[in-house]
Parts: sequence; C-alpha cells; structure tokens
Amino acid sequence: MRPVVCLFAFCLPAALPAKVFEEAIFPILQKSCLKCHGGEKTKGKVDFSRILTERDADAHPDLWETVAEVVELGEMPPDDEKPLSEEDKKTFELWHEKFQKVPSEATVPVFRVRRLSANEYRNTLRSLFGFDLEVGIARAEQTVSGESSLVLKILPPDPPGSSGFFNDTRSAPISSSLLESYTYLAGVALDKLFSVKGRVSLASMAGKGDDWDGMLSLADAETFLRSFLPKALRRSIPEKRFQSILATLEGKAGDTLASALKLELKALLISPEFLYRGFLAKPVGDGGRQAVDAFEFAERLSYFLWEDMPDASLFEVARNGGLEKEEKLAQQVKRMLSDPKARNLSESFGVQLLGLASIDDQFKNDPIRLHALRTQPRDFLNYLFTEDRPVMELLDSNVTFVNQNTSGFYGKDRQRLAPFHKPRGVERQRTMNQRLELRDAEGRGGILTMPSVLAMNHGPIIRGTWMLRRILGVRLGEPPADIPPIKPNARGQKLTFRQRFELHRENVTCARCHEKIDPLGFSLDGYDKNGRFLLASYHKRGNQPIIDTSGKLPSGEEFKDFAELKRILLSSKREQVIRHLTTQVLSYALCRKLGRGDQPVVEEITRKALLQNATWTQLFIEVANSIPFRQTVYKLVKDGTKLEN
Repeated sequence: MRPVVCLFAFCLPAALPAKVFEEAIFPILQKSCLKCHGGEKTKGKVDFSRILTERDADAHPDLWETVAEVVELGEMPPDDEKPLSEEDKKTFELWHEKFQKVPSEATVPVFRVRRLSANEYRNTLRSLFGFDLEVGIARAEQTVSGESSLVLKILPPDPPGSSGFFNDTRSAPISSSLLESYTYLAGVALDKLFSVKGRVSLASMAGKGDDWDGMLSLADAETFLRSFLPKALRRSIPEKRFQSILATLEGKAGDTLASALKLELKALLISPEFLYRGFLAKPVGDGGRQAVDAFEFAERLSYFLWEDMPDASLFEVARNGGLEKEEKLAQQVKRMLSDPKARNLSESFGVQLLGLASIDDQFKNDPIRLHALRTQPRDFLNYLFTEDRPVMELLDSNVTFVNQNTSGFYGKDRQRLAPFHKPRGVERQRTMNQRLELRDAEGRGGILTMPSVLAMNHGPIIRGTWMLRRILGVRLGEPPADIPPIKPNARGQKLTFRQRFELHRENVTCARCHEKIDPLGFSLDGYDKNGRFLLASYHKRGNQPIIDTSGKLPSGEEFKDFAELKRILLSSKREQVIRHLTTQVLSYALCRKLGRGDQPVVEEITRKALLQNATWTQLFIEVANSIPFRQTVYKLVKDGTKLEN
C-alpha cells in the first residue's frame, strides 16, 4: 500500500529558537507539504495547515509516528517532488526524538463546555422525566428493527469527533435546526408529563400519592421545582433561582398554573444550562488550573459510565463533598457498574472501540441472525466491564454468550445450554443469549474469534487491519485509490490467495503497511467468512492443515497459527494492548482526543495495570482518578465569568 502521509523537510538552525515548531518547523512544512496536505487538498485525511504551533503538534502524536516512519524509509515526498536532504532528515529525526519523550508532568487543557450527544440527551431526558419518548409503531421481530426512541429518531446522528467517539461534540455546536428539534422534544416530554400517561412521574416530583387527581397548587409547583431543577441542571441551585420562577407562577391556579409552569420548564430544557455539559461549572478565585467542582466531577463520572445524568445517590455524595476521596470514588464506580445503566458502556464505548456497528451493515437483511450476532459481543463486553474481569480477558476468556442462532459455532459446549422450546407455528425467533463456559469448543475464546467479529471483518486484509487499529492501536493511513486488484491464477497455476497476495505486495510502498497487516490477518485464515473454524476437522484427524496460518511479526516473533499469535498478544504485546485500551478509555471519558500532555497519565495507568493484572473496574477507577479527569484550566474574563475556549 502506498503511504498517504506526505512528508516534509525540517531544517532547524544550529541555535534552536524558543518556539521551534513555529519558527523553524512550520515554515518548511508549509513549503514542502501543504500542496498535497493542506487547504483544498488533504490527501490521506491529513491537513498540516491546521498544525500551526507546538501546542497543535502536541495534539497529534500518532501523526508524527507515521511521519517519522516514512521519512526514515524515504517514501515521501513522492518521486515527482524534491526529495529531503540528509540534513533535513536528521533535523526531523532529532525533533521527533525530543517530541517522543513523555513529559514529566501531565498538562490539563483549557476548560470547554460541550453539548450532550444524542444518546446522552435521550438518557438524560428519560432519567429526568421517568419515562422514555418512543415511536408508537409496532414491528414484527422478523423485520429489520427500526429506531424505537423518538429522540434518536428526531435528532441527527452525532459525527465522531477528533477522538473518534460520538460524545466528542466540542466541534459540533447547536445549529438552528437542532435547536428546533430540542424544542419539539421538550414540548412532547412536557405534554406527556402533564397528561394522564405522565401522572405517576409528576406526582412523584410534586410530592403527591398515587390517588392524586393531577391538579397542581402553587405549593405543589414549588415542590416540583425543588425536585426537578437540581436534577435538570445537575447541581444544587441557588434559592434566588427558585424564587425567580415562582414569581412568574404567583396568583395562578389550575390549567393556567400548569401552562405557566410548562413554559418555564420548556425554556429551561432548551437552555445551554441543560443542553451543555459543564456550562454551570464554577471556577475558584482567579481561575487557572484547579480541581473541578464536585457537581462537575459527578457529571463527568455519570456520563462516562452511564451516558446519563447523576442519580440521587451520586448527587448526594457530590453535595456532601465525598468524591474527592479515592476510597469513596471507588465505591461509587463499583456501585454504578452494578447498575443496569452501565450497559451503556458496552453499547456505546465498546461498540465504538471495536467498530461493532459494522455488524449491522453486514446482516441488516436478516434480522434474526443480526440480533444474534450483534448482541453476542455486546453481552460479552458488558460482562467484562461490569463483573470486574481482567482487561486482557478481552482477548482470551473461557466465557462467552450464545443463543440458538450462534450455538452451532461452539461444538459440544452447546449441549450445556438451557433447552429452548420454539413456539408452534414460528419458524425462526430471536432468543436471549445465555452465558456459556467454554470447555471443548476449539478456536474460540475472547473477542478476536467471536463469529460476529470475524464475519464483519471477512478476509485477511480487513481482519489484520482491524486487529492493528482496534486491539494494538497502530495508526495506518487510508489505502490509495489506485491499488491494482489481486491477479487470478494463470492457466495451470494453483496458487492460494496468500501466495498470489505475496506477489501483489512486492511493491515496496505496499510492503510497509502489509508487513504489519498480513501476519495478523492470515493467522485468522482458519475461519471462514461466517466465522466458522475450518481447521477443527483437520485437527481431529491429526492431519496438517492445508491453510497456512503461520506468520512473523515486524518485531520478530514467529507463530504457526492463531493460537500461538494469541499467546504473543497476551505476553510480549500485552503492554501495547493495555496502553492502547487505556488511551481509548481515557479519551472516551474525557470526550476528546488525547494530546501529548496526557501521555504521563496514560503511561502511569498502563504501568499500574501491568503490575496488578488490572480489571476493567480498576481501569475505570484509575481513569476517574486521573489528573485530566479531576482537573481543568479556567480562563476568566474581566467580569469573573469563565470563558469558553
């Protein structure tokens, strides 16, 4: 594959200026690279025109790794451009060597508010009102399932931010059309709350019993507001805020009071205070670097683990000032992971971490099979995340989750599943997954050999690329558009695909990426496009498999099959895997792409995880205790209010 990152000449003077990147690096970058990677042209999704300062460069550590690699190999600039001189190469090498060094202390970026993602908004609205807003259309389970949430049906999907996660919404502000959608949904929610269907929720917040007739008094409205406002704004509310709203309700009763109250609530639900996280966070003194306040921290924690607002228990701990204590925080994390809302970790973070949404694209025309294949890895991830399982069990576990549609992949182990009795007249039916201990199933265990993951990544190149990016955290450029197809066998030839591909990758520019991709991908050639293990029958007969699944990694380790590769991943590659997973968890928790200043935190958590054989629960606790999660930097304007950067 031809690399897609254009390289540039760096020429530092003998006496380095104070601002190395701005005064020495960027001018040469501008001269040598922006033609293809800046402005109107951004080949390989690389835009150097946006990297103007040392701080900008710090935010792209993975990019410089690729740049350094292709500089060393002399692959860029392309042949039709002026090549880099040896002096330029050495200059960049020295700069990159300095850049690679992990800072001695973590830095914290300037505080920025961000709007709730679509899923966060949906969950928050549901927790706030006590009911979900659903599309009122029944669907047969034999049809492709449509979106049942009215919120997710109305709101546009969030694009992934620079971190790759959908909760990274800093660069996706509220547009006028999005505000219209929020206004509509707030109205629907309030109409339901003040109707017979919402009577139970309204009575609870108004301090009334089950036999309440729904008629509000001014006292009821005040009770309701004192319950609703702190939950909606996710922090304690000053008394003057309550009094200002109550003043607008004074002298009203019955339907007139209800209408006036709904109007106040609607204004609240479309305000930045509700729609943005951190909008009401309070800096102390003159700003600068400091711990976030208790309510901001509780909000960060709940949206990290639940994609939802803090519940009453977390709110109470925040109000009483207990979350700054590590022991109390650990208790809260464990409690929250035991809550059904922690399912959002697998459904959101886990799906994005591993790219599991691709399963839906592969099998959308077969809803029964789709349900089986999409729920299996999600149930497995939920088990890892919420039952305090070791981080490395992601790759190797003797527990899986199977239903009637996936049990055929697991040999004799399927005999231990609870019996399923299909209703008369039903040909196919969705069934719930059962937890299954693996004893006899060959070639299974962990996420890498799960049928749905293998099926969504059919073919050795896609499988190898997926493993590099999603498990090992290796950054690969996008393949060029002019890759020639793999040549078929000539007349009389009987070459395997792997042998024909070896001929295809003889191009030096292709080999750089394929020497990383191919060993991993071809190790999984023992599984067919549906994820079935093809080598089981050969092993049973004691024959040598006819499929070559051996390989050698760029780092030198050799293996004869996937089982041996897995042992390498669990041993010599263990640190790389844990570092990547730590990076992803921290990035998701902070809702932003990590920068160079976050590397000390990543390294410290990775070190602890390696020493302790950490569980996912311990990893989540370490992230929640980390400096960038607990601290921020506030900039203040003259009147003392915080300034969004």
